[in-house]
Amino acid sequence: MRSIHDWFASYSKDHQNPTNRLIHWICVPAILWSVIAALWTLPVPSSLGQPGLWCALLMVGVLTFYWRLSRALGAAMIVVFVVLAFVTHLAYDALGPARLLELAAAVFIVAWIGQFVGHRFEGARPSFLTDLVYLLIGPAWLVGKIMRRARIAY
Repeated sequence: MRSIHDWFASYSKDHQNPTNRLIHWICVPAILWSVIAALWTLPVPSSLGQPGLWCALLMVGVLTFYWRLSRALGAAMIVVFVVLAFVTHLAYDALGPARLLELAAAVFIVAWIGQFVGHRFEGARPSFLTDLVYLLIGPAWLVGKIMRRARIAY
């Protein structure tokens, strides 16, 4: 298994342009939230639990991936997921599942358009086109940058 440093170094090579990086700071969290929100709207039988159950189960799987790469990064991603889940829960209560799904779809589409515009500035294809794992590395890469600025080792 590649180390977190290997993943981040490879991802960074495809993200050198300042405009592309700025776009990623906006669009990657937006895409992550939109996926969480869309998963939140999947129906859950009342005997199994509350809305968001399927999303929570998938989050556990993804967090296991991050935890295996780095415990510190995994812990930071738990915080990110909890915050996004809380925001999504509030949006679900305010909008209902149908409207939340519509909003998530709109955010997802606009954010992906932004990502591809960013990569036009970069002059390089998005990393996930070479390996789908980069879809998970993108959010962690941003969190890793925050951790480095805060002098928290991962």
